[in-house]
Amino acid sequence: MLKEPIRVKKLHSGAKLPTYGSPDAAGADLYAHIPEGELVIAPGETQMVHTGICMELPRGFAGLIYARSGMATKRGLAPANKVGVVDPDYRGEILVALHNHGQTPASVQDGERVAQLVVTPYCTAEFLEAETLSETVRGAGGYGSTGYQ
Repeated sequence: MLKEPIRVKKLHSGAKLPTYGSPDAAGADLYAHIPEGELVIAPGETQMVHTGICMELPRGFAGLIYARSGMATKRGLAPANKVGVVDPDYRGEILVALHNHGQTPASVQDGERVAQLVVTPYCTAEFLEAETLSETVRGAGGYGSTGYQ
């Protein structure tokens, strides 16, 4: 298993470094840093949840911020942008745009796990303008054209 070292800077003494819940977990838990102790998110509202950390991802790697399944299914709290992307050249605080999909206000406590970060390699492309593209069986068939509807 590949273990890539990631440098993490705490912006506040109470901030927590990301942790993995099990040896084979793909996502590392990100923790809320809320000096006031609690943040209340109204139904349909999105709040930026601070983590109190910055990180230095290696070149060629991105951090993808996903929902924690229990928080999303049981409490209706999930990242507003569905998947956040942390680029390797970003050095600011990691924030989670948490949206309340539920019908009642939901609170987030200081130190609570609010999202998970998956560190993954990526490649960049060189986009070239072309007059034609190669033919495929699918062609220009859109959503549902492969039998999934």
